[in-house]
Parts: sequence; structure tokens; C-alpha cells
Amino acid sequence: VKVSLSPLTRWPNSLCHFTKSLEEKVAERTKQLEKQAKLDPLTGIYNQRAMHDVLRRELSVAKRRDTQLSIIYFDIDNFKEINDTQGHIKGDEVLKYIGQTLLSSIREADVACRYGGDEFCIILPECNPEIAKDICNKIITKFTARYPYSSLSMGVSGIEPEEYIDADILIKNADEKMYIAKKESGSFVCS
Repeated sequence: VKVSLSPLTRWPNSLCHFTKSLEEKVAERTKQLEKQAKLDPLTGIYNQRAMHDVLRRELSVAKRRDTQLSIIYFDIDNFKEINDTQGHIKGDEVLKYIGQTLLSSIREADVACRYGGDEFCIILPECNPEIAKDICNKIITKFTARYPYSSLSMGVSGIEPEEYIDADILIKNADEKMYIAKKESGSFVCS
């Protein structure tokens, strides 16, 4: 005996399948949008908003585990001059290269971020300032090999075990050290 289901009997199965498919598409799209909201579209590294979230989380982890944490704050010296003399396309190329250089120079646990314009920040969990300084020198070497007439000014700040400071103060300290580095000629790291 052959039983034939009417369209109304098959409809609930089709609706379930359609609903499940739609939910999967919405979940995937939400994931994509969340990722886009965290990444800088030009460099492909985290943006400032995501950086603040990650830094607060990593400071909490460092406090809980009683470990060190360092950050590097830097910019490209005379970046405006690159844009003014060689054009914004060249400036964008330099920024993209910085993003690639950061991703290829840092440890897996580290987080590279574009703070804004030509300013960048790297969060280095379980890292002391000396190791952070080594990472800075690695970045400088790669960057100046490609752009020998440009330089980077880098400031390093960190916390020691049993020490806790606010994320904004940590960034401010690294930023101030970057401005001290700017007083030197060429690429320089101040820690």
C-alpha cells in the first residue's frame, strides 16, 4: 500500500529544515559582523575598541594569576609627511605592512591593535619589558628593511606580579614613553 503525504503533512518538516537553515545563516552572519566590529579594516588587526576590551581582560588575568604584562605603544614617525609627499595610497600601504609585520613578529598569545591613525598598541601577556623591547627591535628591523627612510618611536610599559594599575594608566605610561623615544633620531624604544 502506497501512502502519499499531502503537502500539508510535509509542510512542518520543510518548515523545520528552513528554520534550522535560517538560524545557521543568522549565527554565521552574526559571527562575521562581530569579527568585523573588532578588526581594523585596513590593517586586519584589532581596533581600539577591541584593544580596550582585551587589555582589561588580560589585566584581570595577570592580576588573578599574579603574572607580568607589558604593552608596546608606537607610531610611525612623520607619517603625515608620507601621506603629503607620496599620497594616501602609499600611506595605506605602510599601515597595512605594519599590520602584517606585527602579526608575524609577535607571540601567539600577544594581541596587535591599531589604536588610530598611525598609532599601534601590542598587548603582551606574561611578558616583561625586556622581552617586549626585543619584540620592538624585531618589528623595527622588519619595518626599516622595507621602509629604510621611515622610523618608529616605541614606548614600553608593564606591570609586575602583585602590581595592578588601570588599563588607561598603562596605556598613558606607554604613550609617554613613546614621546620620549620621539626625541631620539631614527627608530627608538623607550622602556
